[in-house]
Parts: sequence; C-alpha cells; structure tokens
Amino acid sequence: MKIMKFITIFLVIIFTTIIIFFYEEDIPKDVVDAKYANHASQFLDLGKDGLIHYRDQGNRRAQVIVLLHGSNASLHTWEPWVEQLSNSYRLISLDFPAHGLTGAVPSGEYSTASYLSVVERILDNLSVDTFVIAGNSMGGGIAWRFALKHPEKVEALVLVAASGLSIWRTIDAETAKNRFEEAASAQNSILAFRLLGMPWFRAIGAKLDPYYLIIQGLKSAYNYSEVVDDDLVMRYYNLHLRDGTRTATLSRFSQPRIQRSFNLSQISAPTLLMWGEQDPLNSMQVARGFEESIPNTSTAYYADVGHVPMEEIPKRSADDLQLFLSSVSGSRLIRNQSAMSPMSKDL
Repeated sequence: MKIMKFITIFLVIIFTTIIIFFYEEDIPKDVVDAKYANHASQFLDLGKDGLIHYRDQGNRRAQVIVLLHGSNASLHTWEPWVEQLSNSYRLISLDFPAHGLTGAVPSGEYSTASYLSVVERILDNLSVDTFVIAGNSMGGGIAWRFALKHPEKVEALVLVAASGLSIWRTIDAETAKNRFEEAASAQNSILAFRLLGMPWFRAIGAKLDPYYLIIQGLKSAYNYSEVVDDDLVMRYYNLHLRDGTRTATLSRFSQPRIQRSFNLSQISAPTLLMWGEQDPLNSMQVARGFEESIPNTSTAYYADVGHVPMEEIPKRSADDLQLFLSSVSGSRLIRNQSAMSPMSKDL
C-alpha cells in the first residue's frame, strides 16, 4: 500500500509540474481568424456540425478540384497548389471540424463519417455535381471513401500520401499484418501522434503548450525541408491554440475507430497516387497497398520528399497533377496506361 501511495503522489507531482511549466492558454477565435482568414474565406453554418470554413477559388468556369487536408492540418496546406492551378481550375478547399478556422463543433462529432458528410454538404451548397477530389493523409482517406460512395460524381481521384488502413483487408493476412505494423511504426515516429494515443496525455493535453511537439512533427513530416520556416510553424501553432481546438483534437483522437471492410477495387475513377518516398507517416508500403488495390492507377513518386508534396514541391507536384488530368478523358477513363509513362515511378 505504501508503495502504491508513493507512486500515486509521485505521478501527481510529475503531472502538476508538467502543467505548471508547459501551460498555455487558448487564443481567442477572432484573433486567429483575423490572421488566417483571407478574402476567399467563407463560412457555411451546418448547425450542430459547426460553422465550416471553406474557400472557393480559381477559374469558376473550369473543372472543379476539391482539396481535403490531413490530420492536424488546415486548408492552408493547399494554397501552394491554388497559386499554381487557379488559372486553369476551380479549387474548393475546406477546414474539417477540429481543424483550422472551423475548430470545435457543437455536436462534438469528429468521425470519418461526419467528415464525409461535411464534404457532401459543402458541395451540395455550392451546387457542384461532378469534380476531381484530392486528399492528403487523412483527407485522402476521406477522398477515396467519397469515390466509393459517389462514383457518379468523381471524375478523378488524387491520393496524396493518403491514409486508410482498411485497405489491408483487400490483401492476404500476412502481408496485411506486415504493412499494418510498418505503418503504425512510422506514425509513432512523430511524437505528437504517439502522445495523442496515450490516455494520460489526453487527460492533460488540452492545456499544454504544443510548440515543441509541432516543430518536431513538422520537421519529420516535411522531411526536414526548408519549407518548415517560422511562418509555417506559427500557422500550425496558432490554429491549434484557437479556442476549443485542442480539446476538440483530443476528443477526436479519443473517439473509437470503427473498422469497416472496403473493396477498393470498386473505385471506378482514374486515380493518381502522389507519394514522397521519405514519408514518415504513410510509407511507400502504404502507397503500394493502394496501387495493388485500386484499378486504373497512375503514380508520381518523389525520392526526396516527405508527407506533404503539395507544399514541399508545389510546382512539380502541381505540374504532375495537370499532366494526369489532361490524360483523363471525358468518360472518366484513363487512356491506355502506356500513354501515362511520364507519370510513372520514375518521376
């Protein structure tokens, strides 16, 4: 009993010390919004599902590309592509609940299904019926689920270091086990993700200063690219400290993950896989899993790039996207795969 009492007191002292030294208040929403909203920022009131921040930019008479960001990111991650592509495409991006300038939502619902619903409702509100859908990381997982649910709407699918461990159900058990373990190990290399998976951290994380976790996570995710400058770090930092977002993030990671079986061979849209070979979160094993599971795929793999190609190499990745889209016919079928040789792994 004395040992248990000592351990309890010791842990209380440790947690108290951590909170005292690393405590940081939330930043008021209006302060953050004033800094990170721009002339293109709009907000759609979805009631209990939140006030969703989105941007509708580019050539309004051109083909539509819907852009879905990754976990703990925001629509700002797509701005380098907006700069490259806005003359030729209409670009719609949004902040998912618990992210960016959307932040916490009244329903407290941060599941994959709820995010899929947000995308549907934004596009319905904009009366956009058919489009290319692109997603990075978590956003890629939303994108391929959307392509399965609404094949009639998706002209092409672009997966940029996409997530979605359900794909392992489409391959043999031994391969699935090996790839799952590798993917989990890769994600654990990012300290923030490792901590968010721990119940004790989630109990105190809503008031801790995330600055050093953000720096470590960004440097690793972006493969130590020069893109990770003070502005990028402070963007992630300020958006994460936006009033209510830390609590929403912890709630998001606390919600049960419902595992469903998906047959990715049913994806009918021509698909482009864009992947950095130095990605510490979704390794090339994940890319190969998608490549084996989805028919009619083209690939753009980058030797010295991490998890966020659209920010690390914006012009090159945007050029590859345009090359891919130019090869997609009006019937949404990729021309003969040999015609796609420029989009091979040699990119």
